[in-house]
Amino acid sequence: MAEPIRVVLVDDHAMFRAGVRSELGGQVDVVAEAADVDSAVAAVDAHRPDVVLLDVHLPGGGGVEVMRKARSAETRYLALSVSDAAEDVIGTIRGGARGYVTKTITGPELVAAIQRVADGDAVFSPRLAGFVLDAFAGSIEVADVDEDLDRLTEREREVMRLIARGYAYKEVAKELFISIKTVETHMSSVLRKLQLSSRHELARWASDRRLL
Repeated sequence: MAEPIRVVLVDDHAMFRAGVRSELGGQVDVVAEAADVDSAVAAVDAHRPDVVLLDVHLPGGGGVEVMRKARSAETRYLALSVSDAAEDVIGTIRGGARGYVTKTITGPELVAAIQRVADGDAVFSPRLAGFVLDAFAGSIEVADVDEDLDRLTEREREVMRLIARGYAYKEVAKELFISIKTVETHMSSVLRKLQLSSRHELARWASDRRLL
């Protein structure tokens, strides 16, 4: 029998990692787990797995930073994220991932995705494939999106996306476990950095860039 695919599982939530292990059902060999960028890089360099299941947003710099720092050239990366935002999908693929699936994926689907990535295929959840095709076709201005977003901190991006989706300040504060005053401060900073004057302009800006 062929050796099982060796996997490193990277996510900052221990309960989620345990759930993924359970869903994989021993069909792959999870050789290590990691919860942040530094521990993920160390695990990849130590174990040189076939595939890394990689969350996009991690303490210490995010999934792209893991791919940039890890030295295991033969390892392939499959992003497994709650986010289906275009800038996360495109940025992660540009960073070196072979695929991107969302956390709504089933256990059998995830096993199949890992196997395909290990074989060298590119794997995407159906809706996300459109983002990547559009980016390479030029209908999403990826460079412009990245340049604008680079002006925002991670927290400002979270506030921006929720406000653009129509959340009230009170709802954003509850969702992110911060004060309403802090939401207002972040929102002012977002509008200033993006040179926008209202939440309506922000919603249109985010929609045009498929960030919602």
